[in-house]
Amino acid sequence: MSDETPKTDDPMVAALLREREGYAGRKGKEDRVEAVDEQLRLRGYTPDGERIVEDSAPDEPQAGGDPDKTSTSKAETERRSTPPKGRQARSTETA
Repeated sequence: MSDETPKTDDPMVAALLREREGYAGRKGKEDRVEAVDEQLRLRGYTPDGERIVEDSAPDEPQAGGDPDKTSTSKAETERRSTPPKGRQARSTETA
Protein backbone atom coordinates (compact mmCIF):
# COMPACT_ATOMS: atom_id res chain seq x y z
CA MET A 1 0.00 0.00 0.00
CA SER A 2 1.11 3.55 -0.58
CA ASP A 3 1.53 6.25 2.05
CA GLU A 4 -0.75 8.58 0.09
CA THR A 5 -3.69 9.98 2.03
CA PRO A 6 -7.10 9.33 0.43
CA LYS A 7 -8.46 12.24 -1.62
CA THR A 8 -11.76 12.40 0.25
CA ASP A 9 -13.14 13.28 3.67
CA ASP A 10 -15.83 10.59 3.41
CA PRO A 11 -14.64 7.65 5.54
CA MET A 12 -16.60 5.07 3.50
CA VAL A 13 -15.08 6.25 0.22
CA ALA A 14 -11.62 6.33 1.80
CA ALA A 15 -12.10 2.74 2.99
CA LEU A 16 -13.27 1.65 -0.46
CA LEU A 17 -10.24 3.30 -2.07
CA ARG A 18 -7.90 1.48 0.34
CA GLU A 19 -9.72 -1.80 -0.30
CA ARG A 20 -9.46 -1.29 -4.06
CA GLU A 21 -5.76 -0.55 -3.75
CA GLY A 22 -5.27 -3.86 -1.97
CA TYR A 23 -7.11 -5.84 -4.64
CA ALA A 24 -5.79 -4.01 -7.73
CA GLY A 25 -3.24 -6.00 -9.69
CA ARG A 26 -3.83 -9.24 -7.78
CA LYS A 27 -4.60 -12.24 -9.90
CA GLY A 28 -8.13 -13.56 -9.39
CA LYS A 29 -9.41 -10.41 -7.66
CA GLU A 30 -10.71 -8.61 -10.74
CA ASP A 31 -14.32 -9.28 -9.75
CA ARG A 32 -13.73 -7.74 -6.33
CA VAL A 33 -12.14 -4.65 -7.91
CA GLU A 34 -15.25 -4.29 -10.08
CA ALA A 35 -17.52 -4.55 -7.04
CA VAL A 36 -15.53 -1.86 -5.21
CA ASP A 37 -15.61 0.35 -8.33
CA GLU A 38 -19.40 -0.03 -8.45
CA GLN A 39 -19.71 1.08 -4.82
CA LEU A 40 -17.47 4.07 -5.52
CA ARG A 41 -19.65 5.07 -8.50
CA LEU A 42 -22.79 4.77 -6.36
CA ARG A 43 -21.20 7.21 -3.91
CA GLY A 44 -20.20 9.61 -6.71
CA TYR A 45 -16.48 8.85 -6.98
CA THR A 46 -14.19 7.44 -9.65
CA PRO A 47 -11.76 4.57 -8.91
CA ASP A 48 -9.04 7.25 -8.72
CA GLY A 49 -10.86 8.94 -5.82
CA GLU A 50 -12.02 11.94 -7.83
CA ARG A 51 -15.53 13.29 -7.24
CA ILE A 52 -17.91 12.76 -10.18
CA VAL A 53 -19.52 16.04 -11.24
CA GLU A 54 -23.24 15.69 -11.98
CA ASP A 55 -25.01 17.92 -14.50
CA SER A 56 -28.44 17.93 -12.84
CA ALA A 57 -29.50 18.26 -9.23
CA PRO A 58 -30.84 14.91 -7.92
CA ASP A 59 -33.18 16.60 -5.42
CA GLU A 60 -35.40 18.09 -8.11
CA PRO A 61 -38.35 15.91 -9.20
CA GLN A 62 -38.17 14.45 -12.67
CA ALA A 63 -40.50 15.83 -15.34
CA GLY A 64 -43.75 13.86 -15.33
CA GLY A 65 -42.98 12.35 -11.94
CA ASP A 66 -45.45 12.26 -9.10
CA PRO A 67 -44.25 14.59 -6.31
CA ASP A 68 -46.38 12.73 -3.74
CA LYS A 69 -44.44 9.47 -4.29
CA THR A 70 -41.64 10.59 -1.93
CA SER A 71 -43.93 10.58 1.11
CA THR A 72 -45.46 7.16 0.40
CA SER A 73 -43.32 5.20 2.84
CA LYS A 74 -44.03 7.66 5.66
CA ALA A 75 -47.77 7.46 4.99
CA GLU A 76 -47.64 3.66 4.93
CA THR A 77 -45.96 3.48 8.32
CA GLU A 78 -48.44 5.95 9.80
CA ARG A 79 -51.39 3.86 8.55
CA ARG A 80 -50.03 0.60 9.96
CA SER A 81 -51.80 -0.22 13.19
CA THR A 82 -50.77 -3.87 13.52
CA PRO A 83 -47.26 -5.31 13.44
CA PRO A 84 -46.06 -6.97 10.23
CA LYS A 85 -47.02 -10.60 9.67
CA GLY A 86 -44.92 -12.93 11.78
CA ARG A 87 -43.87 -10.22 14.24
CA GLN A 88 -45.22 -10.09 17.75
CA ALA A 89 -46.19 -6.73 19.21
CA ARG A 90 -43.99 -5.46 22.03
CA SER A 91 -45.58 -4.69 25.34
CA THR A 92 -45.21 -0.95 24.57
CA GLU A 93 -46.97 -1.31 21.21
CA THR A 94 -50.71 -1.41 20.84
CA ALA A 95 -52.32 -3.44 18.11
